Amino acid sequence: LPLSLSKWEDTGNDYLSEETREQIAEKSNKIEKVKLRKCGSKAFSDVHDFARAIREGKTSWEDLDVDDIDIRLKWAGLFHRRKATPGKFMMRLKIPNGIIRSEHMRFFAEKTAQYPERVGVIDITTRQNIQLRGIDLEDAPQIIDGIVNIGLGVYQSGMDNVRNIVGSPLAGIDPDELIDTRQVCNEINNMITNHNKGRPSLTNLPRKFNIAVSGSRDDFAHTSINDIGLRPCPNEETGQMGFNIIVGGYMSIKRVMESVSMNVWVLPEDVTPFCEVMLEFFRDHGDRTDRQKARLIWLIERLGIDVFRTKIKENFDAKFPDRAGRILDRQPEP
Repeated sequence: LPLSLSKWEDTGNDYLSEETREQIAEKSNKIEKVKLRKCGSKAFSDVHDFARAIREGKTSWEDLDVDDIDIRLKWAGLFHRRKATPGKFMMRLKIPNGIIRSEHMRFFAEKTAQYPERVGVIDITTRQNIQLRGIDLEDAPQIIDGIVNIGLGVYQSGMDNVRNIVGSPLAGIDPDELIDTRQVCNEINNMITNHNKGRPSLTNLPRKFNIAVSGSRDDFAHTSINDIGLRPCPNEETGQMGFNIIVGGYMSIKRVMESVSMNVWVLPEDVTPFCEVMLEFFRDHGDRTDRQKARLIWLIERLGIDVFRTKIKENFDAKFPDRAGRILDRQPEP
């Protein structure tokens, strides 16, 4: 079913506790109030409705709500550059581990070539991602459906969502590789985005969230500057390959923070449910007052790393009872 014909019955706001809703209403920042009035996940369907109305001559982008255009459409991967290129949008994709094929690049070239050269360009980003610039809003649904049809996505690529999942740039060809990160990155992305169709329950985080998966000791994925970093390490007793987890890394104008050890080790097959539990905990307990103090590390420091680890393990065991007890202590790296 094309995304232009899909319907989403729930929004990210439906997964917020009453306590969180009250906190946002009483004391929060502008973005949280914008989300509370209308969740950004509504953009999954709004982008198609807006484009249809523009094509039919019923409205123009200038007549649409400014918060929809400049803020909420980012949930659908569309970023408006009001000052630089008014009426034109940058479309950010979801490309786990940065794996693209020639057919993908031909598709990107075809879609940007229809716009003037000064705006119709393609970016390669630091998170192994692609951005298409110069997009007209009325063209967006057709491009979005095309991107999904070639196995990629755009939903949940901006604002308070999990950004593109970074993996090893040498995945599958590194002679010193300990684990191939491609499947792990794809599984995490599919969980977060519902296979690129959008997952409202994970769209209203307190702030953006970065995940990186390394495939070797060289850590080409730069896990230490991500909210969750997965570093490959064999189990000391069994030799089975898994991941030591580091958390809390990020860079901003206010602070630069290197990740800290969470003192846990997870199996590859438990990575995706582990990340799901982490994201739900961050959604439910992260700060929503000051956006400069809303990243994961501020929650960890408020609770303390030991309490944080205990709560994550308890939530993991409760949500996935068939996997209970499988999160182990950090393993010594060889």
